[in-house]
Parts: sequence; structure tokens; C-alpha cells
Amino acid sequence: MLHHLPVVQVGIVGASGYTGAELLRLCAAHTELDVRVATADTMAGTPAAELYPSLAAAYPDLTFSAYDQAALAGLDLVFLGLPHGASQGLVPDLLGKVGHLVDLAADFRLRDPALYPRWYGEEHTAPELLLEFAYGLPELFRDEIKASAHVATPGCYPTAASLALAPLVRAGAVETTGIIVDAASGVSGAGRPPKPTTTFCAVDEDFTAYSLLDHRHTPEMEQVLGASVLFTPHLAPMNRGILATCYARPTGPTSTHALLELQRAAYADEPFVVVLEGSPSTKATLGSNVAHVTARHDDRTGTVVAIAAIDNLTKGASGGAVQCANLLLGLPETTGLPLAGVHP
Repeated sequence: MLHHLPVVQVGIVGASGYTGAELLRLCAAHTELDVRVATADTMAGTPAAELYPSLAAAYPDLTFSAYDQAALAGLDLVFLGLPHGASQGLVPDLLGKVGHLVDLAADFRLRDPALYPRWYGEEHTAPELLLEFAYGLPELFRDEIKASAHVATPGCYPTAASLALAPLVRAGAVETTGIIVDAASGVSGAGRPPKPTTTFCAVDEDFTAYSLLDHRHTPEMEQVLGASVLFTPHLAPMNRGILATCYARPTGPTSTHALLELQRAAYADEPFVVVLEGSPSTKATLGSNVAHVTARHDDRTGTVVAIAAIDNLTKGASGGAVQCANLLLGLPETTGLPLAGVHP
């Protein structure tokens, strides 16, 4: 019996981080993606199965290598899973040498280069390339992704907040000023390298807000929504997941039913968004590429509440990246992506 072999040759730069490990997990279940190169400068020479035993059966012979542009040349698609700022130095030399780039960092998400020094503390080193990358949230920008060769995938917080709010903003149902996003993330959102604030003893039995008034994902939300946003992120004592609770003012008379109908209409044909009557839960999205959203109108205070839950490493990062890769490659968008979460 003949077995189908993957036909798309893929590289992952920055494969030893949490988003890299999640990319490896998803690629292992993908019928078309064949990981040929997995670079990780800090872990070069380390078997993937040693750092992540969860990948042992899928990648028994894979060893992380040091970054080598020549090893990536000719690949069909390369994922960049690097910290912010690193992709800017690599992309100019990779363009034209690989088929497609999917960047998971913030380096090419923002259209306005002037936003980088304001929110990221440094000038963008390749501003002329910003428009080469489509913003990688397929539910809102599918046509732009299909028309592009390269994609910058969204941040995890903007993915959740944008999916909750965009149908309401686009329909003119809420004001574009005074939007508030309160969102909590699991600790994996801080990345694999240990930090004093993300050790078990620091996180366990704690819940804290951080980056008050200046979190880097704020301009990304504003760009996607075309609205001003006050964003407050929180660190929750869990491994994975984001719950975004968003508040806005209605533009006129509305109801919970009307708001839910706007979300349902926007996502009627979207395989990775579920509109719920009940309240979304991070646990329900664990390990899946699915966002759960809902909305309410509070008649007493005249406030709209929109909520979304996602897995920050899947739909909020690597799953969204694979979803975009499928679009770039002309594959069915759902290929290799889990619709069911892990429970309990």
C-alpha cells in the first residue's frame, strides 16, 4: 500500500521555544508539512526529544541546529519563532531564497514604522519590508493573506480581543473610542527562558496585572480594530490559555441577542471560531486552534461586553501560523489543525 508523503519542505527558526515546540507538534500531525530544518542557537546540538520528551515519538532523530541561512535556502516555507527584533535582521536575506515566510514575532505586524520606537523601544531596521507581510488573522484578513507571499501572525492577546470585538466594531455597533480590554494569559505566554516573575513560586496562587498602560500589543489591537484601546494584561497561574474580557459603548439601542447575531453572522463559515451562549473557558480551548467568543449588553450600565477564550500557543501563536501557512500554500485551511480541545 502506498503512503502519502509530505510535499512541503519547512524550516522552523527558533524551534526550541514554546511556539517552536508547538509548531513541531502541529507539523507532526500535518499531512503536507515536512520539517527539514529546526534551528535553535541556544540549544544547538540538543535532540528535540531531550528538550521536549512530548515530541520524542514524532521526532526521534531531530536535533536542533545553529541558524544557517544556506540550510534554509530553497525551502517552501519557513516559520520564524524568534523574540521580537530578531526577525528584522534575518528577513532581508531570506526574501527570495525561500518560498514563504511566516513570522510569529511582532517585527512585521505593524503598518506604521513610527509605532516601533514608541511601543518596542527601538527603530525598525527594515521598514521598507513592512508591507511585504500580510497581517495573519485569517478570520478578518483572509483575502490579504491569500494575496501575499509572507505573513506576520498576530500576538496572542490581539487574536483573542480582535475576534471578540471585530464583528461589533465593523458593524458599527460599538463606539471606536473608550474600548477596554482586560485579558489574562497563562505563563507560557512569557516564553521558555526562566524569569523571576514566571517561576512556579512566583506564579502559583497569584494573579497580577502587568505592563500597565504600555503593553506592546496595544497598537496591534488598535490597528486591527480601527479603534482606541486601553489594554491591561494579567498573568494567571495556568500553563496555557487567554481569556479576554472587552468593554465598549454601544452606538445606539442594542441587545445581547443582537450582539450575538453579529458575531454569528461574522463567523458563520469560520471553522475555528465558535459563538457561545454561555461564557467562554480557556480549558475548553486547550490544545485546539479554536476561539470561543460571546457578547452581552448590560441594560443597566449601557455597556457592551465581548469575551473570547483561546489557547495562547495554538490559535494565539503556532496554530494561527499553520492556518496562515495553509492559505499561503493553497491547502485546505483546516489541514493539520485540531478542532477539539484536550479535556479534562
